[in-house]
Amino acid sequence: MTDLCEGGMEDLWSIAVVLLQVWFSVMIGFIMIPAMFGLSLGVTSVYIQILVKILEWATLRIERGHRERHTLPVPAPLPFGLIQREGGSMEQEMGELRRYRTQSISRGEFALSDSFYFYIKGLESIVDDQVTQRFSSEELVSWNLLTRTNHNFHYISLRLTIIWGLGVIIRYCVLFPLRITLAIIGLTWLVIGTTLVGFLPNKRLKNWLSELVHLMCYRICARGLSATIQYHNKENKPQNGGICVANHTSPIDIVILANDGCYAMVGQSHGGLMGVIQRSMVRSCPHVWFERSEMRDRNAVTSRLRAHVAAKTNLPILIFPEGTCINNTSVMMFKKGSFEIGGTIYPVAIKYDPRFGDAFWNSAKYNMVNYLLRMMTSWAIVVNVWYLPPMTRREGEDAAQFANRVKSAIAHQGGLLDMAWDGSLKRAKVKEEFKERQQKMYSRSTHTKRSHYLY
Repeated sequence: MTDLCEGGMEDLWSIAVVLLQVWFSVMIGFIMIPAMFGLSLGVTSVYIQILVKILEWATLRIERGHRERHTLPVPAPLPFGLIQREGGSMEQEMGELRRYRTQSISRGEFALSDSFYFYIKGLESIVDDQVTQRFSSEELVSWNLLTRTNHNFHYISLRLTIIWGLGVIIRYCVLFPLRITLAIIGLTWLVIGTTLVGFLPNKRLKNWLSELVHLMCYRICARGLSATIQYHNKENKPQNGGICVANHTSPIDIVILANDGCYAMVGQSHGGLMGVIQRSMVRSCPHVWFERSEMRDRNAVTSRLRAHVAAKTNLPILIFPEGTCINNTSVMMFKKGSFEIGGTIYPVAIKYDPRFGDAFWNSAKYNMVNYLLRMMTSWAIVVNVWYLPPMTRREGEDAAQFANRVKSAIAHQGGLLDMAWDGSLKRAKVKEEFKERQQKMYSRSTHTKRSHYLY
């Protein structure tokens, strides 16, 4: 009996070893090697096409269920919020309110009806806060057979339930182990490869090998997310000695962009595993890592970045001027510090397809580990990247105006809402200067006319 048990265990171990060998052979031969050389066998594109067909069928099936039950579906979420804002100036909107008064009031005089302008703005902010909703997951028009959905798709038929169950098995039992294996291999090779390249002298060979190692590793990591990336207008790709600025949705934005070219990263130095990766990367490539104390010194940060840009052989710096992740619907205020450095700015617009997975990192709700687990158990990451023509600061244009011009170009190209609000409101209260700005605007509108009468 003991011999039979031992023989059975040996057979199981043999089968497990064979399956493991097949697993790694398929992964290396059909995924890793093509990824390292930027090739694709077309498997991911076929997978995405099948997903699109399944999601379209699921949407039609749920809509038919609503009709059979004689229920009205909840309208799809509006792209620009519940309230339609005209976007006029304070004086224009106050002028509209004053038109309904029987007693005429000269422009520049105080009117009690002016308080209704601030009253309306306050109610609009309560009902439809434009800022807070940019830090929660983007609402879907249709269910993507993941857990996240909207009120339109509570009805689930037996067929949909079966397909959803099969999807859970595929995502967690097939895709997740494959993806996490690829991610571990990609990061391990990044640390080992960049460390070895760092021992070479600072010559052309070292730069070439460094870029090759970075590209290979990021491409393997991108395959670990089943990423399908479409790059548009490649003739505008960032060049050495320039500054690449992009809207920010997720930490994987770096993987998405570095999958098509090498960049010098900018960020704070960390400890632990992240610190090991940073220290290995900087040995082979001039990345710019700051200590926590240096990050608070604006002049020190600016001078180091200027020194990097001044060397035209250095890789382009990659910066996300929003300073935080926004939910793939909007572009918020760009910090002007990135635009005070000088040099050529290369804008890049990134837009994810939310049907296949929510790429937005809500750092207030999920830590980095939980977020990456959500990414690796989603259907796929489908994203479009647009390289915009390079931009330089115009004569008489300050850094803030230049930042707004670049931000507007990115928002327009990516089909995103262009917002003037600061993304730091995600964690901080409204600055006093914003309140004072509104007070000054109203004061000028009433004081100008009064001063005219005095003179």
